[in-house]
Amino acid sequence: MIGLLRGRILVRRPPALLLEVNGVGYEVEAPMSTFFALPANDEPVTLYTHLMVREDAHILYGFAREADRTLFRRLLKVNGVGGKMALAILSAMTAETFARHVEQADTAALTRIPGVGKKTAERLVVEMRDRLDGLEPSSDAVAVPAAPTGGQADAEAVDALVALGYKPAEASRMVRAVFAPGMGTEALIKAALKEATR
Repeated sequence: MIGLLRGRILVRRPPALLLEVNGVGYEVEAPMSTFFALPANDEPVTLYTHLMVREDAHILYGFAREADRTLFRRLLKVNGVGGKMALAILSAMTAETFARHVEQADTAALTRIPGVGKKTAERLVVEMRDRLDGLEPSSDAVAVPAAPTGGQADAEAVDALVALGYKPAEASRMVRAVFAPGMGTEALIKAALKEATR
């Protein structure tokens, strides 16, 4: 089992990363919370990882915080929740915010996450209520590194939201609603997700 990787980010295409570790490139799927925590320059980064082995693929998931990986693993134990939905949940809110919604049985907040319907939200509340212990609090205000802006920032943000489960038209609308000149891809994604989960 691969539990941790330390290296340099070669490619960032949310929700995918290419992480070089001692000359080997690892393709890693990561929630947007991890993208927001990555250094903007070529500094080494450490990711806590989870390897999912399926019949048709081996998928490596990476997280900036151990609490996020812990929540991801617990989410996978919920009936009907797979890796893609667990990533969408961790992209939409922090582990602390998710725990608060579950404790308060706030299914309305959970249904704003792409792919989470009313029944899934109710199942999350019931099945996760006893699995929240040990999650370290994390801040909703994660610093977003300045990203180079370009004409492709909005298109890349839309592509990332589609990869997280939003429909293309909805993703475009979300990005247009928060777009401001000079915003980089990661800033657009963060603003769109924050607005969507209000």
